[in-house]
Amino acid sequence: MVSLTGYSDQISVAPGDTIKFMVNCDGHKSYRARIVRVICGDLNPEGPGLKEEVIRTPASGTYTGRKQEIHAGSYGLVESAPGLDDLESFTVQAMIWPTTPARGAQGLVTRWSGRSKRGFALIVDDKGCAAIELGNGKVVNTLSSGKPLLGREWYFVAASYDAKTKTVRLYQEPMVNYETVNDGGFKSLKLKSAPSNAKGAPLVFAARYAGTRTGKALFDSHYNGKIDSPRLSSRVLSRAEMEALMARKVPRSLANDTVGSWDFSHDITSEKLSDVSENRLHGETVNLPARAMTGYKWDGSEHHWRHRRAQWGAIHFHDDDIYDAEWDVDFELSVPDKMKSGLYAAKLTAGNDTEYMPFVVRPAPGKEKKIAFLFPSASYMAYANEHLATNAWIVEVLTNRLSEMQPYHEFLNEHREYGHSLYDSHSDGSGVCYSSRMRPILNMRPTIKSALGGLGSSLWQFNADTHITDWLEALGYDYDVISDDDVHERGLDILKPYAVVLTGSHPEYHSKQMYDAIYQYANQGGRLMYMGANGFYWR
Repeated sequence: MVSLTGYSDQISVAPGDTIKFMVNCDGHKSYRARIVRVICGDLNPEGPGLKEEVIRTPASGTYTGRKQEIHAGSYGLVESAPGLDDLESFTVQAMIWPTTPARGAQGLVTRWSGRSKRGFALIVDDKGCAAIELGNGKVVNTLSSGKPLLGREWYFVAASYDAKTKTVRLYQEPMVNYETVNDGGFKSLKLKSAPSNAKGAPLVFAARYAGTRTGKALFDSHYNGKIDSPRLSSRVLSRAEMEALMARKVPRSLANDTVGSWDFSHDITSEKLSDVSENRLHGETVNLPARAMTGYKWDGSEHHWRHRRAQWGAIHFHDDDIYDAEWDVDFELSVPDKMKSGLYAAKLTAGNDTEYMPFVVRPAPGKEKKIAFLFPSASYMAYANEHLATNAWIVEVLTNRLSEMQPYHEFLNEHREYGHSLYDSHSDGSGVCYSSRMRPILNMRPTIKSALGGLGSSLWQFNADTHITDWLEALGYDYDVISDDDVHERGLDILKPYAVVLTGSHPEYHSKQMYDAIYQYANQGGRLMYMGANGFYWR
């Protein structure tokens, strides 16, 4: 059973820096924390054995345990504004491309207060149909199209509410009409009770605001699929006006009535969601949904978003996206000035459970040794929390043996909110584009085995690399440890002091900055010891 998980806010620190640790302790009242220098993480009795050195620091001690959860799922967020709080009549619309329409209620464009049940929510309902929900704190009225959406097809969906007549209208229109499929239509309903404005609540794309817990905003009803061109108006629009508002530029005739017109083809390389209306109600993405996705205007003539941006105006949201777990800090370490460069970890113990949170201590400038081990943090991130042992049958074919399951394999299989590697698929079957270290990474630890590891110790990536540090220790070499992150940020300057730089056992992933720095280092007389395989693959 895995009851301890955690992560640090940094992967590489220097003497004088402070590193913070976030811990989930589920089922124990307390846990013990120690800082250890990791030398070898191989538990195989026929191998080197586990080797670690306890470092005395003020961070060591016993801490109160608490459960910390990960709330996965990406969404777009527009903070509350007067233009939203003043809404009475309105029209909300978007182009959508759902990937799991039958999975349950999923938010599309919502301004909803989960606790008070106030506001509106344009959603995919629990039967897979476009629907609008309107609540006033006592009654929630729902109007559904009653026509299940097809997966991976574009639809125009919209809803309007007339505050004077209490009439709500709903539109569901497929871009492609199939002869044997009836998935489009229009419905209207006159309500007996008027909905209330969810004042103070954010406007959300691809989820619903569920309230707060311990001061943190929570969201539910996460949507799987693409959204393009969401719009919000302050009156009931005709169908022709809705169509006119789909243009990338807000028509003059609709400018005064447009609360927000979000163009996801703007600021693609950022988290910003640009509102091109006069109100400039810009928002942001949360948990890294996939941007630069083909939108409803894509005609297949261009395969690079930079060349025809308007055709790439969609964002693909997933219910299992995760960027930052945003856990509260449990303890921190101020790195002592005399702490030598190396591979370290905060080691946690509670009952029979042990957790490691690895990090690198790089040398202070001017105190470098002649040898550097380049900790391949980028490659660790690419494979972070991979589910190959449980999801990919081909692993056993490639390794010619059964996968040996460890507790962390079972935990990750049951807790998909801990996120995926770049070698996994999202819950809707789409590929994973992003992997973050701002979450517990259970396969980046000493003592663990991997389904991809070699015969014998079954080591791979991080734990296999501890054989290199153990080898350096056994031969009595003084060495530093620096990370891929350091090379990416500091370039050639961090490599220059070294006579030789050793790679890890699987240094597969390199950014342009990293590759250029290593190339320049070698060309200027530096010695590069390539200790791996499948390295520098993507360059």
